[in-house]
Amino acid sequence: MSLEPITRHNRPARREVLVSEQEAVAAIHDGDTIVVGGFGTVNHPMPIVRGLIRRGARDLTVIGAATAGLEIDLLIGAGCVRRVIAPYVGAELYAPIGHCYRKAAEAGEIEVSETTEYLLYSQLEAAARGLGFMPWRGGVGTDVPKLNPAYVPFKDPIYGEPYLAAPALHPDWAIVHVGRADVYGNGQHGGARFGDRLLARAAERVMITAERIVPNAEIRKDPFATSIPYADLVVEAPFGSHPYASHGFYVEDEERIREYVDASIAYRRGDADRWTEYLERRVTGPESHSDYLASLDAARIARLSNAVDA
Repeated sequence: MSLEPITRHNRPARREVLVSEQEAVAAIHDGDTIVVGGFGTVNHPMPIVRGLIRRGARDLTVIGAATAGLEIDLLIGAGCVRRVIAPYVGAELYAPIGHCYRKAAEAGEIEVSETTEYLLYSQLEAAARGLGFMPWRGGVGTDVPKLNPAYVPFKDPIYGEPYLAAPALHPDWAIVHVGRADVYGNGQHGGARFGDRLLARAAERVMITAERIVPNAEIRKDPFATSIPYADLVVEAPFGSHPYASHGFYVEDEERIREYVDASIAYRRGDADRWTEYLERRVTGPESHSDYLASLDAARIARLSNAVDA
């Protein structure tokens, strides 16, 4: 085995990882564990979410962000999810709790792993560091370890203080939306990154959707802005977070979010036809992200984009 140091002259060639959304979706298998980036109503990889639903993905374990949004609620309502690991699924102002999530949880159609923001991020941090668990004080003295036996109480062997052991979570895929990326898998957020960097570090593999694909020279002009430097797959997806916002590019589409919420409320109340009609109109009907974009009129796109600078 050669132990020669890698130099400018012998380093391996960079590998391009730009793929179509269909190729990216095909890389996620039924039964996989995925962690979905974004926060609330911002920066969600919607072409992959809709693509999974179109493909009929099943039995996914879905890990949410600290404030997981309605993208996970949509996956649940479409029947893609077996287990949810998230401290919250909803959209606050629009939906204090996701209605598909609530319906499925109450009916026992999904397994819900109770957690908190920091316990969840401790689990992801353990995976990112290559550890079996991380100690955390939050949750000590509460019913959290009773509701989720994966969190194991223990005593600090040095000082004897109580902790919870938060076991490492190893997602098969992290799916993250960024502002721009190059063809080699280097992604840069257009604004707040929230927990996306940690989600990517914890996962076995990473795919990103990007508003813009730019030359590597542009990425290298500001290397410290590179938040996801090692994605395995990159998908070009302008307006890829719609109907949610993408920092620096457009604001959330309130009208379309409320349309979703209304359909999910109807579904929770037993109106399956209205829910199916919504899926056909906004999710399964458009055969690709390009088709989805074609359904957005130019005036809507301009209004959402121009509001960033308003």
